[in-house]
Amino acid sequence: MINGLKMSMLVIIFCLAGCQQEKDDLNAYVANIKAQQKSDIPPIPVMKPYEKFEYAAADLRDPFLPTVVDVPEIAAEPEFDNGISPDTNRRKEALEAFALSQLQYVGTLEQDKIWALVRAPDGVIHRVQVGNYMGQSHGRITSISETGLTLNEIVPKGNSGFIERETSVSAVEVN
Repeated sequence: MINGLKMSMLVIIFCLAGCQQEKDDLNAYVANIKAQQKSDIPPIPVMKPYEKFEYAAADLRDPFLPTVVDVPEIAAEPEFDNGISPDTNRRKEALEAFALSQLQYVGTLEQDKIWALVRAPDGVIHRVQVGNYMGQSHGRITSISETGLTLNEIVPKGNSGFIERETSVSAVEVN
C-alpha cells in the first residue's frame, strides 16, 4: 500500500510539472487582445428636466358641447294618403326574397290555367300564376304572356306614402 501511495504521488508531481511548461504563446495572445482598441460605448443621454405645463384653456370652447347651431326644421308639406300600402299581414312568398333583376322568366306551362316558370338565382324553377307575388317591392303578377310577366309593385314615395308602378320581367332565351 505504501508503494501504491508513492506511485500515485509521483504521477501527481509529474502532472503538475507538465502544467508548469512555458505559456509564452498564451501570454502573447492575451497581450494582443488587450492591446486592441476598445469600442467606445456612447454615454447615457442626458435627461431633460420635467417642464410643468399649465392648461389655460378656460376661455376656449368646450370640446364636449355640440358645435352645430340648431336650425329650425322646415315644416313638411302635409302628405295626402292615397290609400296605397303593402299588405304587411300576408305571408311572404318564396320569390319575394329576390330582386326582380335576379329572377328569370323562362316560359309558361298550361294545366287548367296558365302558369309562368321563373328561375331563382339558386337555380330552382318556381311555378307562379296571376295573383302571386315576386320581387322585393311587393310585386303582384297581373298578367302572363309568352313574352313576359307584368307586375304591379308598391314602392315607397319619398319620405312617406306609397305609389303603385307597373313593371315587367321579359322572357330569356334558354340554351
